[in-house]
Amino acid sequence: MTFLRSLLFALYLLVLTPPYACACFLVFPFMNADQRFRFVRGWPLLVIWAARGICGIQYRIEGHEHMDVMLDKPVVLLSKHQSAWETVAYVALMPKPLCFVFKRELLLVPFFGWALGMLKMVHINRKEGTRAFASAARQGRERLAEGAWIIMFPEGTRTPSGLEKARYKSGGARLAVETGAWVLPMAVNSGRVWPRNSFLKHPGMVTISVGPAIASANKTADQLNQEVAEWIERDMRRIDPQSYRSAAPGGPAA
Repeated sequence: MTFLRSLLFALYLLVLTPPYACACFLVFPFMNADQRFRFVRGWPLLVIWAARGICGIQYRIEGHEHMDVMLDKPVVLLSKHQSAWETVAYVALMPKPLCFVFKRELLLVPFFGWALGMLKMVHINRKEGTRAFASAARQGRERLAEGAWIIMFPEGTRTPSGLEKARYKSGGARLAVETGAWVLPMAVNSGRVWPRNSFLKHPGMVTISVGPAIASANKTADQLNQEVAEWIERDMRRIDPQSYRSAAPGGPAA
């Protein structure tokens, strides 16, 4: 049953995505940045609706109050990253327009990348080395000034559920320090229902936990990054204790 549901969901995405992307190309020239984001937001709403209806993947958000008090402030979201689910769902569920930081090569991905290139995001050319961060900081300040929130995944890639020793890169904290933004740490246990590198999607509840805002002022990137990592990893053990009980020391869940 899980395989059949996953297959149906994959077919749904295959049918939905190309025409939605084409619709973006048609209407974007007549829209400003905010209108484009609202239009694009319909795609992830349809995806998480189908994930719930077809695959039984539900979700809940804890910590709404921490976001509510930051609506008029510059914010960098630093989130746990376990699956593709949150990269889609956050666009639909966060209260502010989101700006992703991504490598420029993603712009070449058919449909998805093409539509992404028509939005105001932060894209970097890794070949530029140290100049890449300067470009990201400049773009980040512009996006924050326009009222968007920036989102980054400090682990850099999707990590398995129950990973005991996650490595957090400091790029997101460095961007927050450079731009003077607040940081909202986020824990999410999506890997239990939407495992990385797996076709199968399992029914269950995804919990998104948003922590209290952390100030970047008067901190180094390493200090801020450590504070974020400690909160996220501590909260992961609260929202997903089963994964960490079954994990071998220093390794992923069995």
